[in-house]
Amino acid sequence: MLQNEKKTKNKFGWRSHYFRKNFVLILLIAFIPGLITGIGIYWFGVSKVEDSIKELHESQILQRAENINDQLDYLEISLSHWAFEPRFNTSLIDLNYIREFQETRDIIRTLMVLEGSHPLIENVELFVDSEEPVIFRPRYSVLPEDEYDFYHSILKNHKNISWNRLYHTISESSDDPTPLVLTHSIPGNSNDPFGSIIVTLDRARVAELIKTLTPYNQGATFLLNGDSRILVSENSTGEATFIRKLRDRILEQADSQGSFVFNFGEESYSVSYGTMRRIDSDWTYVSAAPMSAITSSIVFISTTIIVISLTGLVLALILSWFASKQIYSPVAKLVKVLDTEKWNGATNEDEFSLIEKQFAELSKESDSLQKRLTTQLPQLKNSFLLQLIQGYLYPYSEKELHDRMQSYGWEMKDHSFVVVDIHLSGINESKGLLLKQDESLVAFALSNITEEASEARFKQCSVINFYDLSALLLIVYPTKNEMRDELHEFSEEVMDVLNRVLQMQVTVTISKPADKIKRIPYLFEEVRQGKRYRNFEDENQIIDLQMIEPTNKYNQIHYPFEIEKEILQAIRMGQINESENLIRVFIQELTEKGIKEINIRPAITQLFGSIQHEILHSGIHPYEIFNGRNMFEEVAHIGEPEQMVSWLTEEVISPYITSIEGKVNIEMKQLVEQVCTVIQNRYMEDISLESCADEVATNPYTLSKSFKKVIGVNFIEYLTDIRLDKAKDLLLNTDMKINDIAEQVGYRHSYFNRIFKKHMGIPPSQYRKKRVVDSTLQKRDM
Repeated sequence: MLQNEKKTKNKFGWRSHYFRKNFVLILLIAFIPGLITGIGIYWFGVSKVEDSIKELHESQILQRAENINDQLDYLEISLSHWAFEPRFNTSLIDLNYIREFQETRDIIRTLMVLEGSHPLIENVELFVDSEEPVIFRPRYSVLPEDEYDFYHSILKNHKNISWNRLYHTISESSDDPTPLVLTHSIPGNSNDPFGSIIVTLDRARVAELIKTLTPYNQGATFLLNGDSRILVSENSTGEATFIRKLRDRILEQADSQGSFVFNFGEESYSVSYGTMRRIDSDWTYVSAAPMSAITSSIVFISTTIIVISLTGLVLALILSWFASKQIYSPVAKLVKVLDTEKWNGATNEDEFSLIEKQFAELSKESDSLQKRLTTQLPQLKNSFLLQLIQGYLYPYSEKELHDRMQSYGWEMKDHSFVVVDIHLSGINESKGLLLKQDESLVAFALSNITEEASEARFKQCSVINFYDLSALLLIVYPTKNEMRDELHEFSEEVMDVLNRVLQMQVTVTISKPADKIKRIPYLFEEVRQGKRYRNFEDENQIIDLQMIEPTNKYNQIHYPFEIEKEILQAIRMGQINESENLIRVFIQELTEKGIKEINIRPAITQLFGSIQHEILHSGIHPYEIFNGRNMFEEVAHIGEPEQMVSWLTEEVISPYITSIEGKVNIEMKQLVEQVCTVIQNRYMEDISLESCADEVATNPYTLSKSFKKVIGVNFIEYLTDIRLDKAKDLLLNTDMKINDIAEQVGYRHSYFNRIFKKHMGIPPSQYRKKRVVDSTLQKRDM
């Protein structure tokens, strides 16, 4: 036995094909790439890096040269703009700068603005070649005679704008160029200028700008004008002759733009050059950057890599052996676990061949299990049930349906079916604000609670959520089991949970049992229809369709016709609140008679039909009020008393009354104005609300309501005020007897005294005496 174990151990050691290949591969990975990398970097890296540096240098030089060119362009454009300034016109020749000090100060201020307009500008001068030459620097002064020739030469170079150097201050052969000077004659568009603006650039800032032409801190940069003179230079090589020799090399180049390698002493430089188009000539920019400082580090690194690679050869051998053993160890253990004896019998077979065969067999078995698992998903079950109850599977035979349900994971042999409908009511009375605002959330909670409770009690069940505050539960149970008591216990349990969590009432409808799958759609329809037998009050109810016996009491209909008349009358009078209260009384009388929902719904539908008839009778089409909605369909889906009251009040009565009030506003005002005219002309006659209504072709109720709304007082009050005003006028301004006055204003004598005293506080005779006395006292005082 020990001998066999030893033989197996050897078989999994160096003699293994996989182990040997693994060892060689690790050795190559650990050693060869480093060695090849070092040699490659050493032989090819330096030249490639030099080329890369050269290309990078050239691209950077082009970008930075464009930046310098843009700044010089900006200076030229800015100076041209200022040269055309109206202040610099021919009036400067004859201007007395001392007397006209205000104009002199404006010129100085303009020159100072120009001086600060660009960071490269050091100072700005204005030269005016008048009878007495003047120079602004930027302060005003008379030009000294020894400087006149220089400024006059700038003026006579016959160029409106040009670049110059102050050659008069240094020798022509100097290698230390002075700052650049940009001049522009004034006026800007004159062929015979009388002066010029001289802009002197800051040499240090120009040198810093030129220095940006090289991307490194070492090297040299300079600018050559059209005469091949050095305008500006920056040199960090430490060699004074470097720029002169490089300039000579540039002048030898045939192309106006390019690059080359320039050797100076023991150093190599990457040189890039090109041209800038200026106003009066082409300038050449030159940038030289050292290459050896960068390539030396590459050489050192590549040499170091080779040394390290060679040194690591021995270490790679040791680590490769150790890593191979560690990597191979789990493979050997896996082969032993899978099929050691089979592998020992096939000496030329690789370990992974055995693993591949075993894995293929396991994959087939896994796929089979995965397919079974997929068919048992609850979503597929619910999809099947929805198709079943909606009649899409009606053509299938009982056996085909049986096989499909069995394939979905249901146990079907000797099993029966029962359907339970769980319906929520009382959402309008719920104290939870969220439940009132989102019925879909309530339906989701109902489905989850039902699913949890049913799974804990029944072995096979499925819940379907219709998102209308109801959930349908299909229960599959062994036929031999009696389920009615358990179904009632389950119903009470669900009621309790839903009452506590959702604070709503629950109606549970339990179907009769069925032993055929094709009967399931009928069970679903029966429970949904069976809900109509619930009591209309908001209370928990269990309706077991197996225990309900048809009786004639469901055919007995009680309809409160008198309350319907009162509701219609309140609607005619525009009393929305009264209508709402009467509808609540209407539903309360229905429910007090013990009538089930199956009879209450037709009663509510009949009430809505009567209201709609009233709307049609008023001359308004219901389509205009309800915006084309199917109101009979909506009323058929209302299942709670308070919801019915709210729907009839807010969705039917209020829009109708609002519409009718808007329609009669104009007609009402015209009608009242006609009646007021009648009253004012015939107040002394036996006039009444009914006679006036006949006069304007309306009914007394509409006239009374309109009169109150338009005038602010009712008909009788308005008529009384007219008659009493006329009576007071007759009492004060005539000697007519009171009996005659009463008849004159349309009253009998006894009633006139009573109505006059009621409104004025005193009888007519005292009113006449009191006003006479008051009038006498007033005249005496005057």
